[in-house]
Amino acid sequence: MEREFLFLKPNTVRRGLVGEVISRLERRGIKIVAMKMICPTKEQAEELYKEHKGKPFYEDLLKFILSGPIVVMVLEGPRVIDMVRHIIGNTDPLKASPGSIRGEFGMSITKNIVHASDSPENAERELKIFFKEEEIIKYRLDVQDDL
Repeated sequence: MEREFLFLKPNTVRRGLVGEVISRLERRGIKIVAMKMICPTKEQAEELYKEHKGKPFYEDLLKFILSGPIVVMVLEGPRVIDMVRHIIGNTDPLKASPGSIRGEFGMSITKNIVHASDSPENAERELKIFFKEEEIIKYRLDVQDDL
């Protein structure tokens, strides 16, 4: 089963949109196998965004993710990465599809509500920053019988 790493950014928590985002994922049959609210460390933030180091927006990205609590999740499902990317929309809220999470709630490219991995390799790398394997729960969703 494919895994996806997703986190809800500090502005999502501050704006009271955590339940809205989770609800949209669950209504699509995406299984949440691990989830917790944390205040990330600087080391976690740097590791998460290491591919952006040296870019003009890097320091602002770190400052933003460290500005408050985030909700980190591990998701599972068939084609879960493609499904999640469709649900959350384009990184730029102005280019995101109407009805997508970023299209409805995003405010800027960095303050766009949610981060999701873009490949199975990145999902595995990113989830390991925040979760131990034993924190990931194995269970079956009733909707899986329909897949």
